[in-house]
Amino acid sequence: MSEKPETVRVVACPQCGAPVRWEAASRYRPFCSERCRLIDLGQWADESYRVPASPPDGEDAPQ
Repeated sequence: MSEKPETVRVVACPQCGAPVRWEAASRYRPFCSERCRLIDLGQWADESYRVPASPPDGEDAPQ
């Protein structure tokens, strides 16, 4: 019985769009490099990314 070769998923780096193999050997996955990983971290630290929030509903809303 022959085994199927394992297929590796390839994703796009969220920072630059370069292809990244999704496997244990890809040290910075989902990023292609440490540079892209650090750029993303810096954007979080600068609060460039924001999670939208809605005002609370009900009795606990500020008056």
